[in-house]
Amino acid sequence: MRDRLIQGNILFAPIKKTKIQYKGKTVTAHKLTIASSMEMNIDEAWQRVKTSALLEFLSEGKVTFKPTGGHFPETWKQGSTITTRMLINGFFPFGGLHTLFFEKIDEENKIIQTREHDAFAKVWDHTIELQYINKEILVYQDEIIIYGGILTPILSSWARMFFRHRHRRWQLLVDEKFQSA
Repeated sequence: MRDRLIQGNILFAPIKKTKIQYKGKTVTAHKLTIASSMEMNIDEAWQRVKTSALLEFLSEGKVTFKPTGGHFPETWKQGSTITTRMLINGFFPFGGLHTLFFEKIDEENKIIQTREHDAFAKVWDHTIELQYINKEILVYQDEIIIYGGILTPILSSWARMFFRHRHRRWQLLVDEKFQSA
């Protein structure tokens, strides 16, 4: 995928069906992969990726988070579990209580893996990965495995729109060199 990216472009792989285990059964989930390239120092980008401020900035305009503890931690920690309520477009409650478990934060390979779920998204496994294309350009990639029973196609379509929005917001940060975050 990296080889097909040109600076500033957002690339979507098709939504693919994939088999996963859910509560002891094999079910059909959807896998969505979105990547964009940007001219940025990978270490600076990585430090931002690990913050709740970046999540809130990237989600602004589409999802508002209301953490059950009153606020998110400043930075994400491996092994931590966070619960939040989500409001679509800032108004409409969605999915009830959303749980995020930070399964892996790999400093060396610059990968974050969360296992998430709520009343609609029974499985929302999200992997964020940063990699250099060359010395000046990096790729930011989101991969999401989504399962919500009969809601899976709807959740996947919404996720595609939401992650396109997130990647556009990333480009704003790159253009402003993180002055707004």
